[in-house]
Amino acid sequence: MATQQITGADNGPGFLVKVQRFGNFLSGMVMPNLGVFVAWGLLTALFIPTGWLPNPHLGALVSPILTYLLPLLVGFTGGYIVHGQRGGALGALATMGLIIGSDVTMLSGAMVIGPTAAWIMKKVDNYLEGKFRAGFEMLISNFSMGIIGLLITLLGYLIIGPIIEFLIHVLSAGVNWTISHKVLPLISIFVAPAQVLFLNNAINHGIMAPLGLEQVAETGKSVLFLVDANCGPSVGTLLAISLFGKGMAKKTAPTAALIAGVGGIGEVYFPFVLMKPVLVFATMAGITTSLSCFLMLGGGTVATPSPGSFIALLMLTPKGAMVGNLVGFFAGMLVSFLVASVILKLDRSQAAEEEPGELAADVAATSGVAIIVPEATQPLKRIIVACDAGMGSSAMGASILRNKLRKAMLDVEVNNSQIEAIPGGADLIVTHTRLIDRAKKLHDDGRVQFIAIENFMEAKTWDAIVGMVKQRRENS
Repeated sequence: MATQQITGADNGPGFLVKVQRFGNFLSGMVMPNLGVFVAWGLLTALFIPTGWLPNPHLGALVSPILTYLLPLLVGFTGGYIVHGQRGGALGALATMGLIIGSDVTMLSGAMVIGPTAAWIMKKVDNYLEGKFRAGFEMLISNFSMGIIGLLITLLGYLIIGPIIEFLIHVLSAGVNWTISHKVLPLISIFVAPAQVLFLNNAINHGIMAPLGLEQVAETGKSVLFLVDANCGPSVGTLLAISLFGKGMAKKTAPTAALIAGVGGIGEVYFPFVLMKPVLVFATMAGITTSLSCFLMLGGGTVATPSPGSFIALLMLTPKGAMVGNLVGFFAGMLVSFLVASVILKLDRSQAAEEEPGELAADVAATSGVAIIVPEATQPLKRIIVACDAGMGSSAMGASILRNKLRKAMLDVEVNNSQIEAIPGGADLIVTHTRLIDRAKKLHDDGRVQFIAIENFMEAKTWDAIVGMVKQRRENS
């Protein structure tokens, strides 16, 4: 088996991999539809009675999209992930049963019943396969789907919907209690560490978004969208590293701060904390500060800022919440900057020497870490850069690598992808060290090679891969 990995990569325990995969599955139902969520958020921010441009005629679009379209999209996507087009269609049908049978937004319900309906359909299809004579396939396919669809839609309408509605009311009551008793900011104790373990998308889109939409339906905004998507605290930590950090971290932190704050790619912040975990307390303090200000000053947005940039936050801020959001954003940035600065100034350790690592047979060293490549000599024609969501850090990394290969006049296909959705036929998969276990478990076919990297922004890593591609071409 030809595989590649960076020496010293911490792949994490199996339990973390399972949690990451489950969280990614939840967020995977929302991420492909984020543009629609943003469009609905802009409609809400502009045209509801408390919006920037109140308009009853245009504002009439807001409620139907929230009630019907968004849950149906999520239900379809969840079903599609499990069982393709048939699963998606059945997931949407089952979600419709929940919507009609309840009085709350059924985004959470769609995340449950969409994949469940598709899973049942998949099991039935597998059972029926090959049990009927040729020529009856379409008849059996349509009627089996129709019968399963009827049963699960009725089940959702009569039983599952009311149960989920009750659970949503309980969760919403719990959230409202934390807000009214001013303890919501303490959630940073869990959110800040979870972010750097690549659970940010699960928190943001799998948990906070459904509960936040419930609040938007009632009050026109929600602070829950800013629990994870507020980039101010992470940018503050990166700015402190830019001034008081050491070695390569100090050199790359300014660019990371710009990308996180303006581009909204929060994953670029994670490697800096993973290299010095104590810095998570700086971000934790910043998140607590931001949430406290949002609550005191009436902050909140109408949808999840995605990407989580300062610009997206402003665009989704409703009328009356701008001051609270601005104060919360910059206060969180300032506090995380100050705490991180103190931590870094007290750090007496020496910066790691940037010496080349021990070379493998066909790879240059990168930032003092060798890439080990046993029995790997074939030319690389297709490279996939993968991350948790397939939209943020992997898109940036793929763009960097693609440009470097183009400048080196090497014709190699480079794409980015979500780990669970990496297409077949890849010669090399590049992902973060915290995600390499997931990638190998899903896609290690004995032929594809893997490289685990610490930082998607580090140029030497991509230069080494370019050198590897070039050397393989010369040796082939």
